[in-house]
Amino acid sequence: MIRKFFNAIPWTFLLPVAILLALTPFKPEPHLVEKLRMLANGLLTRPVDIFDLFMHGGPMLLVFAKLLIPRKKASSSEK
Repeated sequence: MIRKFFNAIPWTFLLPVAILLALTPFKPEPHLVEKLRMLANGLLTRPVDIFDLFMHGGPMLLVFAKLLIPRKKASSSEK
């Protein structure tokens, strides 16, 4: 079921969205970097910051999950 979900998301859509959201805003520093730094320092406490971390990091998590969950090879017995 989860494999079906990941296979339904095309790479041509997922990669640009993940890269764009991970790197925006470009100046002064990407939000994902800022939120990960806050998380490492134990300063990620406000709900808006936690939401921001998931919004900017979520598509990257989908990319990693799609890479880690291998595609099921179609066999001749399945239809």
